[in-house]
Amino acid sequence: MHPNPAFRQTPTDRNLAFARARSFGLLAVNAPDGPLISHIPFELSEDGAWLDLHLVRSNPIVRLLTLPQSVCLAVTGPEGYVSPDWYGVEDQVPTWNYVAVHLRGRLSLLSDAELRPLLDRLTAQFEARLLPKKPWTSNKMSSGVLERMMRMIAPCRMMIDDVQGTWKLSQNKSEAARLLAADGIEAAALAPEAAALAVLMRGV
Repeated sequence: MHPNPAFRQTPTDRNLAFARARSFGLLAVNAPDGPLISHIPFELSEDGAWLDLHLVRSNPIVRLLTLPQSVCLAVTGPEGYVSPDWYGVEDQVPTWNYVAVHLRGRLSLLSDAELRPLLDRLTAQFEARLLPKKPWTSNKMSSGVLERMMRMIAPCRMMIDDVQGTWKLSQNKSEAARLLAADGIEAAALAPEAAALAVLMRGV
């Protein structure tokens, strides 16, 4: 993430709220043969002390979890290219604006008995975002099917030790230049979340 302090002023509670709202990230762990990465949905606790996730048992990360492992979970948000022309001032250079939160901590396996409740909570979390659709629940599965599928999945918990966020939204520019750049990003719509990025830029 960008080291400029201007982009690192967001309080921990907002970084956690952002991570919780996204609930999907890139899990990275060091392994003897090099870094391992998995893209995973997760459930973040209300106090931000831990998060639960699951991995396919064939994932090489699972084989490392005979002992707790130090990991980083990167949660990314709206991002996009910024053209120097959009600032309306001379001598600017191209850049990329983005929001990212990194959660660092220790990942461990949970007991198999905790898998079904974890999956039900995670599903409920995402199904609630689809209201007024009637939520899907695991009770809709045929007898024995879910149990067979769960045998291939390992429940995990990450205890969170550190939360770092970068909200690179042109805070280092004048307000006028930043707002012009937000207009340019929204109009160009080069990234799927260009409008959301523009909203964040206008709000800093």
